[in-house]
Amino acid sequence: MVTREAVLEALRGVRDPEGQQDIVALGLVQDLSVTEDAQVAFTLTFTTQSPKSRATMHSMAARLVGALPGVANVQVRMGSGGAARPAPQGAAGHAPAPAARPADLIPEVRHTIAVSSGKGGVGKSTVAVNLAVALQQGGATVGIIDSDVYGPDVPMMLGSRGRPGMFDNKILPVEAHGIKMMSIGLLVNDREPLVWRGPMIHSFIQQMLRDVMWGALDYLVFDMPPGTGDAQLSLSQVIPLSGVVMVTTPQEVALLDVRKAIGMFQKLNVPMLGIVENMSYFMAPDTGTRYDIFGEGGGRRIAEEYGVPLLAQIPLDPETRAGGDEGSPITIRRAGSPQAKAFRELAEAVRGRLGELAALGPLPTIS
Repeated sequence: MVTREAVLEALRGVRDPEGQQDIVALGLVQDLSVTEDAQVAFTLTFTTQSPKSRATMHSMAARLVGALPGVANVQVRMGSGGAARPAPQGAAGHAPAPAARPADLIPEVRHTIAVSSGKGGVGKSTVAVNLAVALQQGGATVGIIDSDVYGPDVPMMLGSRGRPGMFDNKILPVEAHGIKMMSIGLLVNDREPLVWRGPMIHSFIQQMLRDVMWGALDYLVFDMPPGTGDAQLSLSQVIPLSGVVMVTTPQEVALLDVRKAIGMFQKLNVPMLGIVENMSYFMAPDTGTRYDIFGEGGGRRIAEEYGVPLLAQIPLDPETRAGGDEGSPITIRRAGSPQAKAFRELAEAVRGRLGELAALGPLPTIS
């Protein structure tokens, strides 16, 4: 039978590459549990270690414990904290400490932004990609996760088809246009359909956070699938989102679905950053005439209805579509265009809105 003492003894073989002390003596091993069916789980609660050292210790800990006779499965969580807590006691010692906070999955990420919509076809991925680029152009360090497992378009839109690398059992995100990016689209064939149920989506979301070496980021943008399904629920449960940007087009049929999506995020206690009205209007290049192809004012109406800002009105333009198809977002392809300017204004509005919400303090926890 696998014992706590045997697990701790194995973990004493893992040393901090920077301090050369073993992780048990440092008090990095927390929340250790060993079940009757030999399922082992614990948290490595890191303090000042670098991302590279964290990844090395995580990999070694999982490997050494997994090699113990009788161990059926090992789950090693990664956490973060201030000063290291005392090393865990044996079976007769103190009760296990509380589990690691969800934010500890990505402790070096300052802001997490979900870009969502109530329905497909409103240009949500285009908004997510250009928002990420505009934030990066403003001097921030930015990553993007393509959470739309059924339609992973972000690799094409950022012009990256390379495979992510590995370092000490951690995934290295692909970089494109100065942005770190991960997508299931980088791991499967373009024509391969993904028939995933809720638990698989939940596992994927966790893996994109837990097993990817994101490093220090100012913003991590999530391109969510349309609707109000498992991905939205899973992400909201796994980490505390800084806020969500809702994307809509002006017409009523889009607003109908956006209301449902807003209601879902409200129930999940996720802050609403505001509304983006995409494909807001079209300016004819030959005459300068404005055409409201999808109606008029829908984004403003929904923003006023819920008391949140209208963050931006993005005009419809063929160059935006071409940039997405060719892997050169409009914010890069035509940086001086009205469309690129609108996305930069969106990035500025998101930064301002995050500052406003931070000043209000954290929302109460509902138990």
